[in-house]
Amino acid sequence: MLKNWVVIPTCLPLVLRRCHTCASERFRANGKFRVNAHHKLLDAWLLVLCTSCGDTAKLSVLERVNVRSVRPELLDRLHDNDLGLTAELLQDPVVRRRNRIALDWAGAWRLDTGEPDHLDREAIDVSVRFAARIPVRPVRLIAEGFGLSRAEVEGLITEGNLVSAVRLSSKLSDDFTFTLKR
Repeated sequence: MLKNWVVIPTCLPLVLRRCHTCASERFRANGKFRVNAHHKLLDAWLLVLCTSCGDTAKLSVLERVNVRSVRPELLDRLHDNDLGLTAELLQDPVVRRRNRIALDWAGAWRLDTGEPDHLDREAIDVSVRFAARIPVRPVRLIAEGFGLSRAEVEGLITEGNLVSAVRLSSKLSDDFTFTLKR
C-alpha cells in the first residue's frame, strides 16, 4: 500500500544573518520590498527585521539592472509587496548566496500524512514530497508521521525493517520514498 506524505511550509522561515545593531542572528521577512531607480537602472531589496531589536536589513534582489530587462510581472509583484515572491526569493540559492544568508525552518513547516496510518499491515510504502526546499531529517519525519520516537525509528533502520534508497539519518529537502516492514 502506497501512502503519500507532504512536507508543507506553514510560514516564512527565519533568515540567519548577523544584526549590525544588536549582534542577534535571526531576522523575520515580512514581505516588504524596496525598489529604487537610478535613471534607467533598478535596484530591489527584500526588507527583513531583526527579531531582537527590530532593525531593518536589506537583502539584495536586483542590483543595477536595466529597467527594460525586468519582467513587468516581477516589477508589479515587487511594488505590491507580494508575500509569494518573498517565499520564492528566500528559496532561491542565488539570492541566499549573494546575501550570505541561511534559513531556519524550525517551526515553519508541518507534515501532512493524509488519513491515519495502519501500522498493523505487513509493509507500508511511503512517498514523501516537499512543497518547498525544507531541509529536515527523514528520521524525524518518519517518527512524526507514525507517532514513534526517533530511537524507535533508528531501531527499525538498524533491524532492516525500515529501508530507503536515500540515507535516512542526514537532512534532505528532495522527495524520497521508504518502506516500513512489520
